[in-house]
Amino acid sequence: MASEAGAAPDMGDSGTWARGGDAPGVEDHPTAGPGPAPDDPLTVGVEEEYLLVDPASRHLSPQAEKVVAAAATPLGDRVTTELTRFQVEARTDPHTDLADLGQQIRSLRAAVAHAAEQQGLRIVSSGTPVLGHPVPPPFTDGARYARSVETFRALDDEQSVCACHIHVGVPDLTTALRVSNHVRPWLPLLAALAANSPYWAGRDTGYASWRTISWGRWPVAGPPPYFESRSHFEDLVDRLVTTGTILDRGGLYWDIRPSHHQPTLELRVADATATADDTALIAGLVRAMVATALRAIEAGEPPPRPSPEMLRAACWRAARDGLAGEGIDPVTGRLSPAAAQVDRLLARLRPALRRHGDLDRVSAGWSRLRAGGNGADRQRAAHRRRGRLADVVDHLISTTAPAGRGHRAP
Repeated sequence: MASEAGAAPDMGDSGTWARGGDAPGVEDHPTAGPGPAPDDPLTVGVEEEYLLVDPASRHLSPQAEKVVAAAATPLGDRVTTELTRFQVEARTDPHTDLADLGQQIRSLRAAVAHAAEQQGLRIVSSGTPVLGHPVPPPFTDGARYARSVETFRALDDEQSVCACHIHVGVPDLTTALRVSNHVRPWLPLLAALAANSPYWAGRDTGYASWRTISWGRWPVAGPPPYFESRSHFEDLVDRLVTTGTILDRGGLYWDIRPSHHQPTLELRVADATATADDTALIAGLVRAMVATALRAIEAGEPPPRPSPEMLRAACWRAARDGLAGEGIDPVTGRLSPAAAQVDRLLARLRPALRRHGDLDRVSAGWSRLRAGGNGADRQRAAHRRRGRLADVVDHLISTTAPAGRGHRAP
């Protein structure tokens, strides 16, 4: 969920969409005509959300305002509160170098972890709380949050969930919509790779990403529509606002959305990842997806257009099984091993990964996940050792901000 101010990190070189495809004479149809294929590296930035826990009980702790106040000294407005007092959000700058992005993620985590320790707390990066009583949550003060609770009612009760949002710089709204059409079939694989929420309040849900299932109940969530044109997007958003389905444009909670005030495309499908390296891996993949889509647009390639039903089914299967077993290809409707699907995706993204200098880093990250599992697999492995959920929380504490790493000033 967006912060109270609706702010996003400054991921582009302008605070407005009023350039490029928004200018007169640009084709309105998101798949028609040549689009930009920049030779310069695309910018990428990240928003991460963390949960606060008591290190003794391992339960959630509603002390977000105190932690944010303590973290604001080194981080300024890079750290904010969220909907509930259990959550803290940290934001990176835009980067063109993935190694630099990874270093800033580690530094942000270290700074927030230190601020939490000053309050006698710890932070965990997990899509859902492992222990504690998240329902109903204590909500953060603020007019927008109050409007959300009034409008969405019990939907807000289970929003003590955390995501990782990736922003990639794109030149204009029309391009963002074109790229969204090309990228949406890859959403299930991103969800599977980033799945890190198997537990909810003391029980194993049977899902790799329970956050995906919980979040999908919102009226504007999950995979976005295929946008026929910019006017299709604008008309739809206007209707959603005027009917009270969303509070404002910041309430578009699709897995891909154009930022409403920055020239970026935001992918929101990932759970809060267990490690900074996991986040950097997802960011590298997302940037390569956007770059690959831009080249496809330039070449006049039409985007794959899976049916909404199959795309939704594929996202559900990815949330349930993660990287284990088989996933649904939303375009063909066929089952195949999820790991093999990731291999095919990486082959498709290889030119873009090489062009950005990310190929070795992303390949190594995928090899690590393939061998050790995604975040959900590692949470369950921590539980299997002694059958204690407290061990899962301890595992998350140790992997979210490892002591002695990333303590350089953000």
